[in-house]
Amino acid sequence: MELKDSRAIVTGGASGLGAATAAWFRSQGARVVVLDREASDDPDHVQADVTSADSATAAIAQAVGLMGGIDICVNCAGIVIGEKTVGRKGAHDLDAFCRVIEVNLIGSFNVLRLAAVEMARNGRAENGVIVNTASVAAFDGQKGQAAYAASKAGIAGMTLPLARDLAGLNIRVCAIAPGIFATPMLRSLPPEVQDGLAAEVTFPPRLGDPREFARLAAHIVENGYLNGEVIRLDGALRMG
Repeated sequence: MELKDSRAIVTGGASGLGAATAAWFRSQGARVVVLDREASDDPDHVQADVTSADSATAAIAQAVGLMGGIDICVNCAGIVIGEKTVGRKGAHDLDAFCRVIEVNLIGSFNVLRLAAVEMARNGRAENGVIVNTASVAAFDGQKGQAAYAASKAGIAGMTLPLARDLAGLNIRVCAIAPGIFATPMLRSLPPEVQDGLAAEVTFPPRLGDPREFARLAAHIVENGYLNGEVIRLDGALRMG
């Protein structure tokens, strides 16, 4: 599928990886509607709670109204909560664990299932492409990342079943598993912490640029033989 003249929705598109993806897609001639819970200056921004069926349904309808349909869905909305299974205050807070799963995993599925319905209406040899955001934490989760790693492992684990489910509708599904990226959240850490994280990357020893994520998402869209795959984008980082 060509990005030029395509119609894309990007969740979590108000900042970080999502904002970079929306900007790159537009630079390549795509029409993009950003779905995000947070307010944004983006001209085509729809406020939406990805964990709510009603909110996501309304947001998808609004996006279709703006663009006339949907060809691409990129799910970047996500949250991180660091907490050990048993910490100083006792057992891991269950509500916090559930919230991470709800936003990162269920939220992605909620949006893509609705987007796929719209894609199926396109009536083409290739009706749509879905790109979800996993993480290297799905495979190399660290202390305090049980909730986050579980949510991202869920993203990785549902990639192939989704591809198989949607093949009959001519829709492809892939996921990107990014490593340590220079998102606003990470940039808020002290410089020495950022430098320490960057030094762990095999090569190049630096933080990932969100534009590199965006370009991989674009390549997935345009490479018609990529399907059912989880692609690590991490500079060969393997967290111990």
